[in-house]
Amino acid sequence: SHRKFSAPRHGSLGFLPRKRTKKHRGKVKSFPKDDPSKPCHLTAFMAYKAGMTHVLREPDRPGSKTNKKEIVEAVTILETPPMVAVGIVGYIDTPRGLRSYKTVWAEHLSEECKRRFYKNWYRSKKKAFTKSCKRYGDAAGLETIERDIEKMKKYCKVIRVIAHTQIRLVPLKQKKSHIMEIQVNGGNIVEKVDFARSLLEKEVPANTVFTQDEMIDIIGATKGKGFRGVTFRWGTKKLPRKTHKGLRKVACIGSWHPSRVGFSIARAGQTGYHHRTEVNKKIYRMGSGKDANNASTSYDTTVKTITPMGGFPHYGVVTQDYIMLKGCVMGPKKRIITLRKSRRIHTSRVALEKINLKFVDTTSKFGHGRFQTLDEKKAFMGTLKKDLATSA
Repeated sequence: SHRKFSAPRHGSLGFLPRKRTKKHRGKVKSFPKDDPSKPCHLTAFMAYKAGMTHVLREPDRPGSKTNKKEIVEAVTILETPPMVAVGIVGYIDTPRGLRSYKTVWAEHLSEECKRRFYKNWYRSKKKAFTKSCKRYGDAAGLETIERDIEKMKKYCKVIRVIAHTQIRLVPLKQKKSHIMEIQVNGGNIVEKVDFARSLLEKEVPANTVFTQDEMIDIIGATKGKGFRGVTFRWGTKKLPRKTHKGLRKVACIGSWHPSRVGFSIARAGQTGYHHRTEVNKKIYRMGSGKDANNASTSYDTTVKTITPMGGFPHYGVVTQDYIMLKGCVMGPKKRIITLRKSRRIHTSRVALEKINLKFVDTTSKFGHGRFQTLDEKKAFMGTLKKDLATSA
């Protein structure tokens, strides 16, 4: 028989197979299109998700009902300690796509970077990059480096920088930094190689890659949910209450013939921890870690940092530079998120809007936050018993 009413299918088949990703760190599958007329610049960065808060602002949208009216919006804070460039890779064009042609590594690599090349650091002999470092010590080695660089300038079509995060600067237990290739766009190949070489062993802050009010894309692994049933996983309709042997099921999983279960049938299984790319996330603020009042605004001049009272739950205190993005970001706290420059040319009014924040919330995210700062709490509560005990 046929169904009585037609309805669209539940869940997209574009994301099959729904299984745990092999890539914990978000992989940039395509970088923005290169424009040689622009100056050389990097096209991606890595950040650590700290948590969420909310901001108050007045949108500048003439004709909209919310124009010049205060609105509250949810934002995510991503901590972005400067990355360190440690290598250059040149790619040549082949009939089957890009192929890596030459790689040049920096002379000095930090321990947190070298840890990435080992499964067990303390048991290893820690010999990684000892030979490539010696190249810089003698004339023959320097000659090979220069020869590789010249070959890159002559034959390569794409230049990427190998850079790693400084994970010791964020409040995580992990000591092994995350490492990725970041494509250099703008300028000709010679300029690209010289630009990449000038970055070697130097810190690259996030504000040299992105700017305030820019639209960017985020890439990462979503929050893992484990093995979940079909109703949760695919959003299928629950069966009637009196159904025998449960109602959070799919009633018909296919016809008699073909006598197998098709791939497009909604079934129970792994949910979450999938690799996802989300486009068009607007940067509301680029905060500096050195600034003691990096959460204050022209409207709210209270001296306060972006870290809420008591720290971000399950993360800690944000001491480095941060990026404030509108809305949510995939994954739990502490998750590594890859930020990429947008592949689109933005013309919409929302994308080009200048963001002017009136207030950033820094109350405790653990319970009913009532105070923005510790001073505000002390002024309201007065001298407490525990204060007397510490002063005695």
